[in-house]
Amino acid sequence: MTAIPRGRTRRTALVTATCALAVTGAMVLSGCGGDDPDAGTNGVGKLSADRIEAKTRAAADAASTVRLSGTVVTSGRTYRLDMQLKADGGSGSVTSQGSTFKLLRVGQELYLKADADFWNHADGSDGATGKLDGKYVKVPQGDPAYRKFSGFTDKDVLLDGLLTLHGTLATDGHHTDQSGTRTIRITGDQGSGGTLDVSLQGRPYPLRLVRGGDAGTLSFADWGKDFTVEKPAKSETVDYGRQLPTS
Repeated sequence: MTAIPRGRTRRTALVTATCALAVTGAMVLSGCGGDDPDAGTNGVGKLSADRIEAKTRAAADAASTVRLSGTVVTSGRTYRLDMQLKADGGSGSVTSQGSTFKLLRVGQELYLKADADFWNHADGSDGATGKLDGKYVKVPQGDPAYRKFSGFTDKDVLLDGLLTLHGTLATDGHHTDQSGTRTIRITGDQGSGGTLDVSLQGRPYPLRLVRGGDAGTLSFADWGKDFTVEKPAKSETVDYGRQLPTS
């Protein structure tokens, strides 16, 4: 057996120790990189609040569909919404003052479906509310209700009116929503003008909006997931005429 020179043994041990330190150092550096809240994200968390808002609005506008749920307070009345929206229509439910009704829009045709209690609160019902109970009532385009309720089914109109923060914009840290999606939050006037959580995963879609002035809280989901809107069957439809009862 050939003996290994003592000097060579020392050099080998030194090289091994140096390599071990290098690997350990790399691991430490890697660990430090893992503390970056924007690592593995779409990168919008590194942008200014103004640019984040611009990008999330662009993503929302470009999306073909969205599901919107939550509350909207307008003109002193609170509406609870659960709507699916797309370019050529929408469907879902609206609750206000204890009454819930369904809305369905296919192209320009808008239908409203509610129970007898809803119609019984209408003025000028002339005893016809029984015929409207549980039916899809076609809303005439000239009726004031058409303009009032069609906006709830119009993606562009609804998002343009809702996705707005007021005042000076600023970022307010990284967060995680209930589904585990990482977000960046932007605020208007330190929150008094509203807050908006924007996805850091995939496209920078808006995920949660708290409107300024206690004007409601909304969640957004299913961006780009297609769904179908179809006209109700004739047996389920009532054409009330020129104008609906007002409530």
